[in-house]
Amino acid sequence: MATPRNWALVLGASSGFGEAASLALARGGRNVFGVHLDRRATLPNVERVTQGIEAAGSRAVFFNMNAADDERRAEALAGMAKVLDAEGRRAGVDVVMHSLAFGTLKPFLAADAVERISKPQMEMTVDVMAHSLVYWMQDLVAGGFLPEGAHAFAMTSAGGHRIWKSYGAVSAAKAALESHCRQLAVELAPRKIAVNAIRAGVTDTPALRKIPGNEQMIERCLAIHPAGRLTTPEDVASVLVALSCPQTVWLSGNVLGVDGAEDVVG
Repeated sequence: MATPRNWALVLGASSGFGEAASLALARGGRNVFGVHLDRRATLPNVERVTQGIEAAGSRAVFFNMNAADDERRAEALAGMAKVLDAEGRRAGVDVVMHSLAFGTLKPFLAADAVERISKPQMEMTVDVMAHSLVYWMQDLVAGGFLPEGAHAFAMTSAGGHRIWKSYGAVSAAKAALESHCRQLAVELAPRKIAVNAIRAGVTDTPALRKIPGNEQMIERCLAIHPAGRLTTPEDVASVLVALSCPQTVWLSGNVLGVDGAEDVVG
Protein backbone atom coordinates (compact mmCIF):
# COMPACT_ATOMS: atom_id res chain seq x y z
CA MET A 1 0.00 0.00 0.00
CA ALA A 2 1.36 3.42 -0.95
CA THR A 3 2.33 5.81 1.85
CA PRO A 4 -0.24 8.62 2.12
CA ARG A 5 0.97 11.99 0.92
CA ASN A 6 1.47 14.75 3.43
CA TRP A 7 -0.86 17.73 3.25
CA ALA A 8 -0.26 21.45 3.07
CA LEU A 9 -2.68 24.03 4.49
CA VAL A 10 -2.72 27.27 2.51
CA LEU A 11 -4.65 30.21 3.95
CA GLY A 12 -5.46 32.47 1.04
CA ALA A 13 -5.14 29.75 -1.58
CA SER A 14 -7.07 31.16 -4.52
CA SER A 15 -4.77 33.90 -5.84
CA GLY A 16 -1.35 35.50 -5.64
CA PHE A 17 1.21 33.86 -3.38
CA GLY A 18 -1.28 31.33 -2.05
CA GLU A 19 -2.23 30.16 -5.51
CA ALA A 20 1.39 29.76 -6.62
CA ALA A 21 2.30 27.94 -3.42
CA SER A 22 -0.68 25.58 -3.69
CA LEU A 23 0.31 24.56 -7.20
CA ALA A 24 4.01 24.25 -6.39
CA LEU A 25 3.33 22.18 -3.27
CA ALA A 26 1.07 19.89 -5.30
CA ARG A 27 3.74 19.44 -7.94
CA GLY A 28 6.15 18.67 -5.11
CA GLY A 29 3.98 15.78 -3.93
CA ARG A 30 1.61 17.24 -1.32
CA ASN A 31 -2.15 17.29 -1.16
CA VAL A 32 -3.58 20.73 -0.43
CA PHE A 33 -6.13 22.01 2.04
CA GLY A 34 -7.02 25.48 0.78
CA VAL A 35 -8.84 28.24 2.62
CA HIS A 36 -10.11 31.15 0.55
CA LEU A 37 -12.86 33.75 0.48
CA ASP A 38 -14.38 34.11 -2.96
CA ARG A 39 -17.72 35.20 -4.31
CA ARG A 40 -19.33 33.97 -7.50
CA ALA A 41 -17.34 36.29 -9.77
CA THR A 42 -13.97 34.89 -8.69
CA LEU A 43 -14.91 31.24 -8.17
CA PRO A 44 -13.64 30.26 -11.64
CA ASN A 45 -10.13 31.08 -10.45
CA VAL A 46 -10.61 28.73 -7.49
CA GLU A 47 -11.69 26.00 -9.87
CA ARG A 48 -8.60 26.62 -12.00
CA VAL A 49 -6.34 26.27 -8.94
CA THR A 50 -7.98 23.06 -7.74
CA GLN A 51 -7.82 21.62 -11.24
CA GLY A 52 -4.11 22.47 -11.37
CA ILE A 53 -3.54 20.67 -8.07
CA GLU A 54 -5.40 17.60 -9.32
CA ALA A 55 -3.53 17.68 -12.62
CA ALA A 56 -0.34 17.34 -10.57
CA GLY A 57 -1.70 14.12 -9.10
CA SER A 58 -2.64 15.60 -5.73
CA ARG A 59 -5.88 16.07 -3.85
CA ALA A 60 -7.46 19.47 -3.29
CA VAL A 61 -9.89 20.08 -0.44
CA PHE A 62 -10.90 23.75 -0.34
CA PHE A 63 -13.00 25.73 2.13
CA ASN A 64 -14.68 28.98 1.02
CA MET A 65 -14.80 30.95 4.25
CA ASN A 66 -13.57 33.88 6.30
CA ALA A 67 -10.29 32.54 7.68
CA ALA A 68 -10.48 34.94 10.63
CA ASP A 69 -13.87 33.67 11.83
CA ASP A 70 -13.52 31.40 14.87
CA GLU A 71 -16.55 29.23 14.11
CA ARG A 72 -15.64 28.76 10.47
CA ARG A 73 -12.06 27.90 11.44
CA ALA A 74 -13.39 25.18 13.73
CA GLU A 75 -15.57 23.84 10.91
CA ALA A 76 -12.64 23.76 8.48
CA LEU A 77 -10.41 21.99 10.97
CA ALA A 78 -13.14 19.43 11.61
CA GLY A 79 -13.34 18.85 7.86
CA MET A 80 -9.58 18.46 7.64
CA ALA A 81 -9.60 16.01 10.54
CA LYS A 82 -12.23 13.92 8.81
CA VAL A 83 -10.07 13.68 5.68
CA LEU A 84 -6.96 12.74 7.65
CA ASP A 85 -8.80 10.28 9.87
CA ALA A 86 -10.05 8.53 6.74
CA GLU A 87 -6.38 7.98 5.92
CA GLY A 88 -5.86 6.50 9.38
CA ARG A 89 -3.84 9.37 10.81
CA ARG A 90 -4.05 12.91 12.10
CA ALA A 91 -0.48 14.26 11.86
CA GLY A 92 -0.28 14.92 8.18
CA VAL A 93 -0.13 18.70 7.65
CA ASP A 94 3.58 19.41 7.38
CA VAL A 95 3.33 22.80 5.64
CA VAL A 96 1.20 25.76 6.69
CA MET A 97 1.19 28.94 4.64
CA HIS A 98 -0.51 32.12 5.86
CA SER A 99 -1.16 34.42 2.92
CA LEU A 100 -4.20 36.44 3.93
CA ALA A 101 -4.37 39.86 2.29
CA PHE A 102 -7.50 41.63 3.49
CA GLY A 103 -7.43 44.96 5.24
CA THR A 104 -8.19 48.65 5.17
CA LEU A 105 -5.98 50.99 3.16
CA LYS A 106 -6.73 54.37 4.70
CA PRO A 107 -4.46 57.01 6.24
CA PHE A 108 -4.39 57.50 9.99
CA LEU A 109 -5.09 61.22 9.63
CA ALA A 110 -7.44 63.10 7.31
CA ALA A 111 -9.39 66.34 7.42
CA ASP A 112 -12.61 64.39 6.94
CA ALA A 113 -13.17 61.73 9.60
CA VAL A 114 -14.76 59.46 7.00
CA GLU A 115 -11.48 59.33 5.08
CA ARG A 116 -9.29 58.26 8.01
CA ILE A 117 -9.05 54.75 9.38
CA SER A 118 -11.48 53.80 12.13
CA LYS A 119 -10.88 51.63 15.18
CA PRO A 120 -12.90 48.69 13.79
CA GLN A 121 -11.01 48.90 10.49
CA MET A 122 -7.66 48.95 12.27
CA GLU A 123 -8.58 46.00 14.48
CA MET A 124 -9.97 43.99 11.57
CA THR A 125 -6.85 44.52 9.46
CA VAL A 126 -4.43 43.43 12.16
CA ASP A 127 -6.66 40.54 13.23
CA VAL A 128 -6.99 39.07 9.73
CA MET A 129 -3.45 39.68 8.52
CA ALA A 130 -1.56 38.90 11.74
CA HIS A 131 -3.43 37.52 14.73
CA SER A 132 -5.25 34.86 12.71
CA LEU A 133 -1.93 33.04 12.23
CA VAL A 134 -1.70 32.51 15.99
CA TYR A 135 -5.24 31.16 16.26
CA TRP A 136 -4.79 28.72 13.38
CA MET A 137 -1.48 27.49 14.81
CA GLN A 138 -3.00 27.07 18.28
CA ASP A 139 -5.76 24.87 16.90
CA LEU A 140 -3.48 22.91 14.56
CA VAL A 141 -1.16 22.07 17.46
CA ALA A 142 -3.99 21.28 19.86
CA GLY A 143 -5.62 19.04 17.26
CA GLY A 144 -2.44 17.08 16.60
CA PHE A 145 -2.27 18.02 12.93
CA LEU A 146 1.42 18.98 12.77
CA PRO A 147 4.19 16.34 12.80
CA GLU A 148 7.80 16.89 13.81
CA GLY A 149 9.64 18.56 10.96
CA ALA A 150 6.65 20.67 9.90
CA HIS A 151 7.02 24.23 8.66
CA ALA A 152 4.79 27.29 8.91
CA PHE A 153 5.33 30.32 6.68
CA ALA A 154 3.62 33.71 6.82
CA MET A 155 3.73 36.30 4.07
CA THR A 156 5.07 39.67 5.18
CA SER A 157 6.42 42.57 3.12
CA ALA A 158 8.83 45.48 3.25
CA GLY A 159 5.84 47.36 4.62
CA GLY A 160 6.66 45.76 7.96
CA HIS A 161 9.57 48.19 8.30
CA ARG A 162 8.79 50.89 5.73
CA ILE A 163 6.02 53.42 5.34
CA TRP A 164 3.81 53.65 2.26
CA LYS A 165 0.90 56.00 1.75
CA SER A 166 -2.32 54.65 3.27
CA TYR A 167 -0.52 51.44 4.29
CA GLY A 168 -0.41 52.16 8.03
CA ALA A 169 -2.77 49.44 9.25
CA VAL A 170 -1.30 46.83 6.93
CA SER A 171 2.21 47.88 7.94
CA ALA A 172 1.25 47.39 11.58
CA ALA A 173 -0.22 43.99 10.72
CA LYS A 174 2.98 42.91 8.94
CA ALA A 175 5.14 44.00 11.87
CA ALA A 176 2.86 42.09 14.25
CA LEU A 177 2.92 39.06 11.95
CA GLU A 178 6.72 38.97 12.01
CA SER A 179 6.65 39.19 15.80
CA HIS A 180 4.10 36.37 15.99
CA CYS A 181 6.36 34.21 13.82
CA ARG A 182 9.28 34.73 16.19
CA GLN A 183 7.18 33.89 19.23
CA LEU A 184 5.68 30.80 17.62
CA ALA A 185 9.14 29.67 16.50
CA VAL A 186 10.37 29.76 20.08
CA GLU A 187 7.34 28.00 21.52
CA LEU A 188 7.30 25.32 18.81
CA ALA A 189 11.05 24.63 18.83
CA PRO A 190 10.65 21.77 21.36
CA ARG A 191 8.18 20.15 18.95
CA LYS A 192 10.68 20.49 16.07
CA ILE A 193 8.32 22.71 14.09
CA ALA A 194 9.76 25.71 12.25
CA VAL A 195 8.04 29.06 11.77
CA ASN A 196 9.32 31.78 9.45
CA ALA A 197 8.01 34.91 7.79
CA ILE A 198 8.67 35.35 4.08
CA ARG A 199 9.32 38.93 2.97
CA ALA A 200 8.60 38.94 -0.73
CA GLY A 201 9.75 41.73 -2.98
CA VAL A 202 7.31 43.91 -4.89
CA THR A 203 5.06 41.42 -6.68
CA ASP A 204 2.29 42.21 -9.13
CA THR A 205 -0.60 40.47 -7.37
CA PRO A 206 -4.28 41.38 -6.93
CA ALA A 207 -3.42 42.55 -3.40
CA LEU A 208 -0.72 44.92 -4.65
CA ARG A 209 -3.09 46.43 -7.20
CA LYS A 210 -5.38 47.54 -4.36
CA ILE A 211 -2.65 49.65 -2.71
CA PRO A 212 -2.85 53.35 -3.62
CA GLY A 213 0.23 54.31 -5.61
CA ASN A 214 1.00 50.74 -6.68
CA GLU A 215 2.06 51.92 -10.14
CA GLN A 216 4.78 54.07 -8.60
CA MET A 217 5.88 51.17 -6.39
CA ILE A 218 6.27 48.96 -9.44
CA GLU A 219 8.13 51.63 -11.40
CA ARG A 220 10.52 52.30 -8.54
CA CYS A 221 11.26 48.62 -8.03
CA LEU A 222 11.99 48.09 -11.71
CA ALA A 223 14.31 51.10 -11.67
CA ILE A 224 16.42 49.95 -8.70
CA HIS A 225 16.20 46.16 -8.76
CA PRO A 226 19.58 44.56 -9.58
CA ALA A 227 17.82 41.92 -11.70
CA GLY A 228 15.61 44.45 -13.44
CA ARG A 229 12.34 42.68 -12.70
CA LEU A 230 9.69 42.24 -10.04
CA THR A 231 9.42 39.25 -7.75
CA THR A 232 6.86 36.70 -8.92
CA PRO A 233 4.60 34.47 -6.83
CA GLU A 234 6.43 31.51 -8.36
CA ASP A 235 9.75 32.82 -6.97
CA VAL A 236 8.28 32.66 -3.49
CA ALA A 237 6.59 29.30 -4.05
CA SER A 238 9.86 27.73 -5.20
CA VAL A 239 11.66 28.83 -2.04
CA LEU A 240 8.81 27.66 0.18
CA VAL A 241 8.83 24.18 -1.38
CA ALA A 242 12.63 23.95 -1.21
CA LEU A 243 12.59 24.72 2.52
CA SER A 244 9.69 22.44 3.40
CA CYS A 245 11.52 19.35 4.55
CA PRO A 246 12.42 18.03 8.02
CA GLN A 247 16.13 18.64 7.39
CA THR A 248 15.58 22.43 7.36
CA VAL A 249 13.56 22.69 10.56
CA TRP A 250 16.51 24.33 12.36
CA LEU A 251 15.88 27.37 10.15
CA SER A 252 13.26 29.05 12.30
CA GLY A 253 12.26 32.42 13.70
CA ASN A 254 13.45 34.43 10.71
CA VAL A 255 12.17 36.96 8.23
CA LEU A 256 13.36 35.41 4.96
CA GLY A 257 13.87 37.89 2.15
CA VAL A 258 12.71 36.40 -1.15
CA ASP A 259 13.23 39.42 -3.34
CA GLY A 260 16.40 38.98 -5.40
CA ALA A 261 18.23 41.47 -3.15
CA GLU A 262 15.61 44.19 -3.65
CA ASP A 263 15.51 45.18 0.02
CA VAL A 264 19.30 45.50 0.12
CA VAL A 265 19.38 48.21 -2.54
CA GLY A 266 15.96 49.72 -1.84
